[in-house]
Amino acid sequence: MELFDVVFYVFAFITVVSAFIVVFSRNIIYAAFSLLFTFFGVAGLYVLLNADFLAVTQILIYVGGILVLLLFGVMLTSNVINVDIKTGTIQTVPALVLVAIVAGSLSGLFYSTWKDVSAPETSVVTTTPALGKMLMTTYLLPFEIASVVLLVALIGATFIARRST
Repeated sequence: MELFDVVFYVFAFITVVSAFIVVFSRNIIYAAFSLLFTFFGVAGLYVLLNADFLAVTQILIYVGGILVLLLFGVMLTSNVINVDIKTGTIQTVPALVLVAIVAGSLSGLFYSTWKDVSAPETSVVTTTPALGKMLMTTYLLPFEIASVVLLVALIGATFIARRST
């Protein structure tokens, strides 16, 4: 087992365990902080796939924006969010069957596609310069239109939030 494999399994373990905590945690703050580790684990997996632009985007957008927004939203809401979710065997049995089917399908897919190919070592090519060049030349107009649409949505959300208070 090489160092690359060990690092992959560490990032995969961090991602899966923290995602498990997100799903099954009863405390929303613990779930949000576990989501932080899930996002970082996914970013680490992107780095291992030589998708450096996606890794940085994952950290900037999801960790820096969405998770912080989620935490502020949770912390600034009214005193206590009290949701009592009752599960019984009526919901648990189909869920376990569905989990078994999905796990079996993913395991079969994993074992049928994972090949130990000893490919020749290639040099690592980063994707950031090529993506930056495309965003500032070929796709400049769609990029600017998307930024204007997001700005209008942000202004509209602020206007609606301010009017309701």
